[in-house]
Amino acid sequence: MSHHDEDSSFFDRERDRLSREITAGFEELLSSTNGLNRKLEEVLGMTKEYDTIASLWHSFYELMRNSGNDDTEEEQEQGGLPGTGSHVVAGKQGPSSSTNTNNSDGNNRND
Repeated sequence: MSHHDEDSSFFDRERDRLSREITAGFEELLSSTNGLNRKLEEVLGMTKEYDTIASLWHSFYELMRNSGNDDTEEEQEQGGLPGTGSHVVAGKQGPSSSTNTNNSDGNNRND
């Protein structure tokens, strides 16, 4: 029976050793998965920041693209686009500082 006890103790030792290896492997896997999860969260956070910047650049692009086209009547009355230097912020100018002319479409415009 001592031979049977030695076999079972070898089996128990081998089982314990393999259990420790499996546990260590799972701990390493969990650690790697947590690291990957943190990196993914960082990437997702950065893409949200880039969405804001992309939206701002898209607005700028649209403004620049539309500034080359014919201005609408409202923009003509205002004197141009804000930020281009031709936008009039103050109220109406007096007749001595500008000349009113009729456009071909019949609208008055300050020159």
